[in-house]
Amino acid sequence: MKDNFNIVGKRVVRSDSLDKVTGAARYTADIKLPNILVGKVLRSPYPHARIVSIDLKRALKVPGVKAAISGFDAYGIKWGVFRYTQDHAMLPTDKVRYIGEDVAAVAAVDEETALEALSYIKVDYEPLPAVFDPIESMKEGAPQIHAEHKNNINIHIHIDVGEVDKAMGKAFLVREDTFKAAGEAYAMMEPYAVVASYANGYLDLWMPNAGPHVRAKALSNLLKLPLNKVRIRHINSGGAFGGRSEVAPGDLVASLLSIKAGRPVKLVLSREENATSSRQVHDIMATIKTGMKKDGTIVAKDYRVIYNGGAYSSTGPIATSIPFYVYEECYRFPNVRYNGYRVFTNKGIRGMYGCHGRAFLAGNEAQMDLMAKELGIDPVDIRLKNGLKPGEVTATKSKITSCGLKDTIKAASERTNFKKRWARKSGLKGIGMGCIAIMCGFPMGFRSGSSCYVKINDDGQATLVTGLVDNGQGNESMVIQVASEVLGIPMKDINLVCADTEVTNLDPGAYSQAAAFVGANAVRVACENARKKIVSIAAQKLRVKAADIGLKDGLAYSMKEPDKKMPISWVVREAFFRGEPVAATGSYFPNIDFEREWVSRPWGQMAGTFSFGTSIAEVSIDPETGKIAMPRFTTAHDCGRAINPMAVEGQMDGSVQQAGVAAITEGNLWDKGHLLNPDLLEYKVPLACDMPDIDTIIISSLDPEGPFGAKEGGLTVRMNAYSAVACAVTNATGELFEELPLTPDKVLTMLERKKGVKG
Repeated sequence: MKDNFNIVGKRVVRSDSLDKVTGAARYTADIKLPNILVGKVLRSPYPHARIVSIDLKRALKVPGVKAAISGFDAYGIKWGVFRYTQDHAMLPTDKVRYIGEDVAAVAAVDEETALEALSYIKVDYEPLPAVFDPIESMKEGAPQIHAEHKNNINIHIHIDVGEVDKAMGKAFLVREDTFKAAGEAYAMMEPYAVVASYANGYLDLWMPNAGPHVRAKALSNLLKLPLNKVRIRHINSGGAFGGRSEVAPGDLVASLLSIKAGRPVKLVLSREENATSSRQVHDIMATIKTGMKKDGTIVAKDYRVIYNGGAYSSTGPIATSIPFYVYEECYRFPNVRYNGYRVFTNKGIRGMYGCHGRAFLAGNEAQMDLMAKELGIDPVDIRLKNGLKPGEVTATKSKITSCGLKDTIKAASERTNFKKRWARKSGLKGIGMGCIAIMCGFPMGFRSGSSCYVKINDDGQATLVTGLVDNGQGNESMVIQVASEVLGIPMKDINLVCADTEVTNLDPGAYSQAAAFVGANAVRVACENARKKIVSIAAQKLRVKAADIGLKDGLAYSMKEPDKKMPISWVVREAFFRGEPVAATGSYFPNIDFEREWVSRPWGQMAGTFSFGTSIAEVSIDPETGKIAMPRFTTAHDCGRAINPMAVEGQMDGSVQQAGVAAITEGNLWDKGHLLNPDLLEYKVPLACDMPDIDTIIISSLDPEGPFGAKEGGLTVRMNAYSAVACAVTNATGELFEELPLTPDKVLTMLERKKGVKG
């Protein structure tokens, strides 16, 4: 694979930067349409109650109210990612299952009128017993949240490879520990908003989302509308982090209101509504049993992991599986048993997360460190010994192709002098390492692949049409950079049409880490097909061989005789004269096993490739308060090749904040079904003053299938940052953590426990 690229691998300013820093970028709440109405939602005050009746008559009589709806105005169709998880009606008619659930809604000429109308909606409830803890929810006699799910078990993932019990019995060292992590808020800066406009049988929608085509299909089903009459439009997103992957109740609410009123409707959630009534992050409890040989080789793993799934299935099978898969993609497990349970409770809906599986991943890594210490091995060597290498196969039969795990471990440990500092810690200062792998795209049926259309205009500029979406990662700029490299057209001269379901083909979206490996690959193929047409005509006009033609800065030229050149616009016009305009399509499907299924068949090739990463956190602990300070964080990431190193570093920096610093600050606080910290005053997102000095290291493994060798950029850091912090605290205190986040009270408990052991 050549390395003398013109723009790929260069640090370029993202194409969307100027609009965002100047405030010109538009978000959903900024949209203004003629005669637009304000939508507001009436929410459940109960965690669990039967709906006896809903009366909208008085609300409809309020002057200025144009529509009022409940679940009885919908079609009773339930949503779920898979057929066997379709349990969420979005607007319930039978019973409510969490505080804050959407029950009814109005559309009015202004916010004050809409809020007044809500007060006139009469809902008769019959309160039911509720359950909030998944362990309690699984017990016989617990309140049944969905009648068809015995013991409230939504999903059970069972994976059993090798002979776990036999291997565990022969292991030199065996350890079993349990770890917990509180649920978290996605805490995007942009509260959820949706605009729906229904006219002449067509429904247009704008909302922050990670998968426009998935969203359109879901709403088509829920509303019984043909798919080509539901259009998800492009709009900027003020954050996602996994929380905007699936259709939301607000989407259905705004759509029904617009259909009823015959006018556009805008629904904007408050910060509190965003926290209580949109998807949030699973609480987790993970029991981890590990067996090792005397030399540190892992011989067996046995897992029991329980996820608090809240009231509905949502992404249940995926969410229950991903923490295990990202870990088995990193380490060699000849004998492993995983029992993952996603359990219904009377809390809000839980979904995917950019750092999903926190207690599971951090627990594995911190436990490994203590076992290594007992065996006289340092954390670097034990990870190198057990880490997967290119050509190996995971426990569930995914082949690893490109793999920079070893390089990330070595680069990060050498940069921090890890071995020496881990062995000779001083006071309550510690250093810890976390490793992980991430799949780049996973099976989503025919939506696993991406297609792109490119046309070269008569002025020599280009237009890309792709279903790819950008939630802030820089995906839009990335594909423009890829197209610029292939076509030789400056980035400023390439227009992008994306994330609009009516004009673009299927694409996974910003989901399953597929944007670079799948979406950008389709763009590359389309542009290479267009390039062939340009090169063919240019070679004829310049009277040289096609192999001698280069494209750069909007010119076609002879590489042997550079004076022979012509603008690409001339080539394009010649193509128009010939009746052969320069336009092309391109598609890419990753090499995955489409028979693989999350519950029934959890084996086969999970993804086309995998990225790898190592993070190292440095901490110091105040013995009086238990407060953790994090002066420095070092992270090495194998992204295949960084198409834009500056963008990858930005993702790595953001991941340190979202997972590394969050490991000591972020967690939802509950009083039964009431969320106690639904705003950014009480929910402690890290601030600039909390951030450590960050050292980012990009490792290039040059994946043979990735566009120019690229894989996903940055998510390994988000997945392993919790682990690095947990391991650093374990190193500093000599005690294994029990629960995340590592707030001062929990750290003081660890220190007291340590004193008790010494005493």
